Amino acid sequence: MSTPPAPPQAELADRPFSFYPPILGVENNEWRLQEATWSEMLVRNTQDDIEVAIPRRYFGAVSETDKPVMIVGLKQQLEYRMGSVWPLKRAVYSMPAPSLHPPPGQASTPDPNEPRGLGAMMGISPEGTDSRMTRLNGMTFLGLVALVLVVWTVMRFTPQTKPTFVARDQGYLELNRDDDYFSIQRKLGPPAEDRWKPNSGELQYRALFFPQRGYAVILMGTKREDVRYIGAMGLGPDGKGWSPLHSVDFARGANTMGMLRGLARF
Repeated sequence: MSTPPAPPQAELADRPFSFYPPILGVENNEWRLQEATWSEMLVRNTQDDIEVAIPRRYFGAVSETDKPVMIVGLKQQLEYRMGSVWPLKRAVYSMPAPSLHPPPGQASTPDPNEPRGLGAMMGISPEGTDSRMTRLNGMTFLGLVALVLVVWTVMRFTPQTKPTFVARDQGYLELNRDDDYFSIQRKLGPPAEDRWKPNSGELQYRALFFPQRGYAVILMGTKREDVRYIGAMGLGPDGKGWSPLHSVDFARGANTMGMLRGLARF
C-alpha cells in the first residue's frame, strides 16, 4: 500500500504553522517542523514544551498562503495524550433490546387470545378494527423514546462547548481575511479598546473590542504590522463572554474556527 502524500518539507522548514483541526490537549496551536522521515514528521510546539511525532498518513493539504499563518490540514482529529498523538474516537452507546420473556411460573405456551410483542408491552388488545394502526403508533412511540435516550447519552458523554452568543449587530460579516486594522476601523468605526496578546510566541494576536456591538474583532499574523482579520468573538450581554461568532476560510478549505475556539481571552 502506498504512503499518502505529506506536506513538502521545504514549505514547512523554518516557518511556523498551525494544524486544522487543532490537536486536542494542546492549548497553543503553533508548531515548527523539527525533522522528517519517510514515515513521520517530528514537530515542536513554539510555546509549550511539547515535541511529538505525527505519522505522515494523518497529514493533508497545506494552505497556499501563510497570511496570517500557514495552515497544515489533518485528515483526522488528533488528541495529545501521554507524549503521543492518537486519533480521536467518540464512544457509541447502544441500547439493549427489551426482554419479552415471560415471568417465572407463567406457562411457556402463549395464549392465542392474549396480546404479544409490542402489544403486550403497551397494553394493546388485539381486538378492534384499528389494531394495525395502534401497533404502528406503539412502535413510533418506542422509537421516539429510544431516540431521546440516545441523544441524552451523546450529550452526557460529549465534552461540553460554550453556548453561542448572538451579537447586537452583524457588522463583522462585512470583514474578510484581507482586512487590517485600518480597513476594520473604516467599516466598524474606532474600537473602544485595543489589546495585544502578551507572550504569544511567533504569532501576534490583536483584539479590537466593540462592547456597544457585543463582540471583539481578532487579528493575527507573524508580525504586528502584518496582522489580518481571522474572526470575531462574542462578548455576551455582560461584556465578559468569549465565544466564536465568525471565522474566515483560507485556501484549500482550511478555516480559523479551530484557532478561535482555543484562543483564551486577553
